Amino acid sequence: MILYHGSYTVIKKPDLAFSRKQVDFGSGFYVTSLKDQAVSWTARFKKEGKPAIISSYGFLQRPAEEILPDTIKVLDFDSHSIEWLNFITACRLGKPVDEEWDLIMGGVANDKVFDTLQLYFDGLLPAEEAIRRLRYNKPNFQYCFKSQWLIDNYLKFINAEEV
Repeated sequence: MILYHGSYTVIKKPDLAFSRKQVDFGSGFYVTSLKDQAVSWTARFKKEGKPAIISSYGFLQRPAEEILPDTIKVLDFDSHSIEWLNFITACRLGKPVDEEWDLIMGGVANDKVFDTLQLYFDGLLPAEEAIRRLRYNKPNFQYCFKSQWLIDNYLKFINAEEV
């Protein structure tokens, strides 16, 4: 599988020490299988006059790597559920969440996340409506690598391009 990361620089060897903290799944290295989504992640860099770079990676590419070892802890939000909402809410607020995960997969909260979350926190918006508003209208998905070991052993840099 090919995964993409949007940034202002080429990232050949991702390092978790440089990850932001208050994002959807907390600190980690974020990639997506949707190139268009990675391109959209570079928009903020373009606005700042920086280059927009998409780095590509192979994940689980070799036959021996078709599945992850049983010791890898994966959290998969297969839908925009109440569990997903509560998890991203805690992460976006910087609250402690269960940090035992090596890889978290799930939907991306859209750009209006803070307004929606504030209405949800204030009790002015029920969970179901908050989830509906946080979904993108187009397909999206993200992988958050939270384990440097997993990155070093399973995420292989392929190339980078300016978009």
